[in-house]
Amino acid sequence: MGNIQEELRNSLKLLKQEWEEDLQQYKKKFLYTSISDKKEEGVCWYPVQLKKSKIGFGERLILEFERFDPGAPHVFQSGKSVSIFSNQPQFQSQRVNGVINQVKKDAMIVTLQAEDIPDWMHQGKLGIDLLFDEASYREMESAMKAVIKSEKGRLGELKEILLGERAPVLTVSDSKMVNHLNSSQNEALSLVSGSKDVAIIHGPPGTGKTTTLVFAIVQALEECRQVLVCAPSNSAVDYLVEKLLEYRIKTLRIGHPARVEDHILSQTLDAKIAMHDSYKDLKRLKKSADDYRKLGQKRKRTFGSEERLERRRLLDEAARCRDEAQSLEDYITYDIFQDTQVFACTLVGAANSALKGMSFPIVFIDEAAQGLEAATWIPIQKASKVVMAGDHCQLPPTIKSYEAAKNGLSETLFEKVIKRKPQASKMLSLQYRMPQLIMGFSSKYFYHNGLRAADITLHHYLAPEEPVLEYIDTAGSGFTEQQEEESLSTFNLEEARFALRYLENLIKRIGIAEIKTKQWNIGLIAPYRAQVRRFNELIFESYEFPNLRSFSELLTIDSIDGFQGQERDIIVISLVRSNAKGEIGFLADTRRMNVALTRAKRKLIVVGDSSTLSIHPFYNAFFDYIDANSCYKSVYEFLE
Repeated sequence: MGNIQEELRNSLKLLKQEWEEDLQQYKKKFLYTSISDKKEEGVCWYPVQLKKSKIGFGERLILEFERFDPGAPHVFQSGKSVSIFSNQPQFQSQRVNGVINQVKKDAMIVTLQAEDIPDWMHQGKLGIDLLFDEASYREMESAMKAVIKSEKGRLGELKEILLGERAPVLTVSDSKMVNHLNSSQNEALSLVSGSKDVAIIHGPPGTGKTTTLVFAIVQALEECRQVLVCAPSNSAVDYLVEKLLEYRIKTLRIGHPARVEDHILSQTLDAKIAMHDSYKDLKRLKKSADDYRKLGQKRKRTFGSEERLERRRLLDEAARCRDEAQSLEDYITYDIFQDTQVFACTLVGAANSALKGMSFPIVFIDEAAQGLEAATWIPIQKASKVVMAGDHCQLPPTIKSYEAAKNGLSETLFEKVIKRKPQASKMLSLQYRMPQLIMGFSSKYFYHNGLRAADITLHHYLAPEEPVLEYIDTAGSGFTEQQEEESLSTFNLEEARFALRYLENLIKRIGIAEIKTKQWNIGLIAPYRAQVRRFNELIFESYEFPNLRSFSELLTIDSIDGFQGQERDIIVISLVRSNAKGEIGFLADTRRMNVALTRAKRKLIVVGDSSTLSIHPFYNAFFDYIDANSCYKSVYEFLE
């Protein structure tokens, strides 16, 4: 027990180190810097214009802003907290905070944490600053402290089981076989139903991990009335909710509506309150309370004892209506909770006040290999049994502090359990995405050759004579990497140009009409943001690649992290690095490369400089695989 207590205390120390580093990076970008510096760092939009406003679910005010600085790089994304300000000195202290619903090109939609639009938003120039998210760290710290303190009770037991001090109880389960799941998926289901403490579904790329987890949830609801379902990110939670709704599971999405995708909004508490039979009465009571309050606070020229009594009466009436409205809202919420089968939220969202005091027979956690350990303990505090699904051979959690990551913060609870209690895990072994040739290297390098390609993948190609895997070597071509001054991110303009030319020729060869008719989609992946920017500039801001521009609705350009959990028919990866010293930076993160190499359904093209990359054993092994399967091409074959 002493060992795991020490380990948990160390995890808490590393979390605080990460918190401090994140805050320092934020301050460096933010405090004591001018608006133009903040814009350059991508943490401020200025100037912006208020385009429209509307009232959303729960009477929340939703505003749309447009910026006058099109295309400038930034780090704003949905779910982040922001602060809106005016450039006019008299209004500078009157900031209003909100949460981003979505960012698209040069428009940002924000849910305001205010009842009305302040007058100053209609005067002078406005700006939007990014805020630091302290609340998540506080919740994680609080969860770690609770776990460290726990001795007795279910949390104390789960602590010992998950960290390897005590054996999990596993019984043979006679759970029903689901016909359209494969044998490894059905074995995972029986592990889930047979385990008393913990079960892990290890899902390599394309093996149907989320599908299996959804079936496990559906089966659990035959025994349990309610369960909690979590994932580290809002988008992963929304995806699960979407899948559960297909099975008509009554799901309640806990969390700020601004952090929820539009098509899931109807599952939020705000929306369900607004659709409840008693909502009209609630609205009427709230309006009465407001009217009485306004009447009671009206100024009068003469103010005698009668006026004082009248004011008192009006304010008492306002308070009575408010109390009645609160009671009715409590009843409506209780009614919605009673009717809910699945409560769904992010890991940190499990600390939401709506779930206070609740506990669940089973807590399901998807993408568990991407959640910090401290965040994963937040929902586990509410659990009798934990089911985690994920893949520790894909992307780890994002960590700002290099020191904290190196000292163990990057090891997730999922990883610890799968290493220490392998009997509680089941790997899904049949994948439905990639042909054998694309899958083969990852299967060998990461999954001990444990993956098989389903028969359906035999038909995953662009044309029978078109190879599904190609590596194009740029060694000796003179395509050299450069660094962006402002971001210090690496790019390789000539490699980007070559990759796009190659993709354009492929599209012509297969047939533009053929690809558009079959709606085959394309992913352009670069490990560096600066290269992602070069791809966007070359396609959308120059006239070099008109055919690719015409594919914009079928084309996604993003970093590797942006492609986690996704697939595309055609994937082109530009590896960017090319230098005399053999420096490959974070390309040495092999788990990240595992994600990149396993996104393609019909064709994977990798472009890179073998002389720079081959200093690393991972790329050496990859080049051996490429050679053994005759997938190698040199850039010289295509240079005129």
